[in-house]
Amino acid sequence: MPLRIVFMGTAELACASLKALLDCADFEVAGVVTQPDRPRGRALKLQPSPVKKVAVAAGLPVWQPERARQAEFTVLLASLHPDLLVVAAYGQILPQSMLDLPRFGGLNVHASLLPKYRGAAPIQWAILNGDPETGVTIMKMAAGLDTGDILRRQTTQILPEDDSSSLHERLALLGATLLVPTILDYSSGKITPQPQDESAASYARKITKEDGRLDWTRPARAIWNQVRAFTPWPGAFTSLPENSNRRLLKIFRVTLEENASGAPGEIVQADKTGLLVACGQGALRIHDLQLEGGRKMTVPEWLAGRPLSAGTKLG
Repeated sequence: MPLRIVFMGTAELACASLKALLDCADFEVAGVVTQPDRPRGRALKLQPSPVKKVAVAAGLPVWQPERARQAEFTVLLASLHPDLLVVAAYGQILPQSMLDLPRFGGLNVHASLLPKYRGAAPIQWAILNGDPETGVTIMKMAAGLDTGDILRRQTTQILPEDDSSSLHERLALLGATLLVPTILDYSSGKITPQPQDESAASYARKITKEDGRLDWTRPARAIWNQVRAFTPWPGAFTSLPENSNRRLLKIFRVTLEENASGAPGEIVQADKTGLLVACGQGALRIHDLQLEGGRKMTVPEWLAGRPLSAGTKLG
């Protein structure tokens, strides 16, 4: 008999895991639980979550409770008689009463090497803090925030060219690849869950738009990490003087020039190789940028239509 699974997920990170379950003959996905459709875009039209799109395309039943912990939804979930809940980037904490329903409880796919970076934004914080590696953890769920016993972990290096988008894609696939054999081994009693070391726990709080604001007095390496961590969202940004005003300038791709120097925020070089901007220690070379109200472009494209001289100060 296939293992009967209810999948709970919302964000893009979870899609690869859902597809992996659907591709495995050992599982029967009884349905998908995801967040309600939310208004997005300039027109603020209701849009389904990435997971809902995958579920609908696969012909699966979909439930979208505003609060999954409500008693009536627990009753509905019980009526599905799941053997296992699989949760990935769902966005709500589940009560113990719900986790106790399936005979194998709930498993969670989390994009960090727990107990490090529990919480909402582990990918961004791993890059922001300059970690050399991160990974994926499959854990047995408990009622706390990412506090459950660990079943398996898999590491991956954080490469210099990584931003949160590229690392997100790699971790999504890594989690999906790790999930299927972990479920099979766990459900057959081949894995002994290991408690997390609470003394090593850290938290990755939710990112805000303000986190993307650049402070050029900081070391170049720290700002380099910040740009990579917050690309594509919320985006790293500074300001550019224009007449008597300052306009928002979004920064995308940068490289380190740690031996260069100058006043923090000062453009010390502006040519086809990029904008070299001094930091508190070292400098960054900006390659891609976007002025408020304009389109994203390379520095050579920018300079072709908008001269920018050395000595201009950002921030």
